[in-house]
Amino acid sequence: MSDMDAHLLIVDDDERIRDLLKKFLMRNGFLVTAARDAAHARRVLSGLDFDMIVLDVMMPGEDGVSLTKALRETHSTPILLLTARGETEHRIAGLEAGADDYLAKPFEPKELLLRINAILRRMPEAPAQDAAAKILTLGPIRYDIERGEMWQGEDPVRLTATESQLMKIFSAKPGEPISRAKLVEDLGRDKGQAQERAVDVQITRLRRKIEQDPKQPRYLQTVRGAGYMLAPD
Repeated sequence: MSDMDAHLLIVDDDERIRDLLKKFLMRNGFLVTAARDAAHARRVLSGLDFDMIVLDVMMPGEDGVSLTKALRETHSTPILLLTARGETEHRIAGLEAGADDYLAKPFEPKELLLRINAILRRMPEAPAQDAAAKILTLGPIRYDIERGEMWQGEDPVRLTATESQLMKIFSAKPGEPISRAKLVEDLGRDKGQAQERAVDVQITRLRRKIEQDPKQPRYLQTVRGAGYMLAPD
């Protein structure tokens, strides 16, 4: 999928912002559908699939963080949260709920475009038909490196775009520690302690999906002074 083929869902209760975002993103080659609140977004999502959701946190009724958490039970679609500047607790809560990234308001439209494209690039690509399967075993979890798919028995494990990218990074170097700073760089994020803390949140979320006891990880280990390491069976 090229970025220009992507269909985006914009969810914002401010009609002016919603219309401006829709026009800007359409001018940059995206297909765009807009929803005015969480309830409207749910109705739209019941009938359409999207490549990405751009979601405002502060909305009347159900807020963006609650909607993100609910969507993660059934959708792996990438989610970018729009937050008011200074709402640190909302950003962390959003990442813990399953968002892939956040952008503080007010923002430059070009930065939004860069964030969207970066997230879309992190989505796993379809493998070549003749590619040999490479499987990592993490206890009851199987991870198909070529397809970027995770399974527990016969059941697929849903991964967000960021979780997929983290698994791709770790599976390329199993048994080797990767620093938080390197993970931030490979994820295409801005450098800094805030982004390293955001990576910690993403690691915590990923552990919940692959570890029997996320508080005492066996497969996605913390290596003191060195970062994180994937240790498959």
